[in-house]
Amino acid sequence: MEERDAAARYAAHFVRPQDAVLHDLESYAKLLTKWQAVQNLVSRETLGQIWTRHFADSLQVLPELTPEDALFLDLGSGGGFPALPLAIASKGRARRFVLVEPVARKVSFLRTVARELDLDVTVIGRRSEQIDSRETGVPDVITSRALASMSQLCTWMAPFFGPQTRAILHKGREHVEELTESGAHWHHDVLTKSSDTDPGGVILTIRNLQGKSTR
Repeated sequence: MEERDAAARYAAHFVRPQDAVLHDLESYAKLLTKWQAVQNLVSRETLGQIWTRHFADSLQVLPELTPEDALFLDLGSGGGFPALPLAIASKGRARRFVLVEPVARKVSFLRTVARELDLDVTVIGRRSEQIDSRETGVPDVITSRALASMSQLCTWMAPFFGPQTRAILHKGREHVEELTESGAHWHHDVLTKSSDTDPGGVILTIRNLQGKSTR
């Protein structure tokens, strides 16, 4: 199936055999479609393009990961992207995913997927600014997709950042302007990579995030 091929292109980075990962993604897609009827998890326009617009878009993060990446923190998880496809592809490796999502119905959905697919996933049903970073531990990787402006993301991410933490973020066409704006208030080293799935999008890798002094 051509749709599945969009996700299968990242099979070299799967921990398990390709068929096992694609089977779990199929199960995820069925759950997403079922829950979408009562909870807006993804935009209706993209529901028929789950494999390309959501699964492949999430899985393109895999080549940016290292074997040492063990703890992931996903902010504003919504329908589970990019964290749940990454957790599915990583199953069998010592990787733990903490998903932050304040909307109760979405929390229930995320926990259902994690339980039914036996994923090492914890879902926290609060806003990131309501969470003490000691609850999560210091993540190796912070992820977020289509959540907020770069400046706002920096504000939310900063309490969780450790010396070795990096953020891997999906951003759109406005990323240059957003980086300029956030640069007025934040120090950050940025690596930009063109998105595989969005012609105008990028994947930003952020390191060394620190607030600038207001003095």
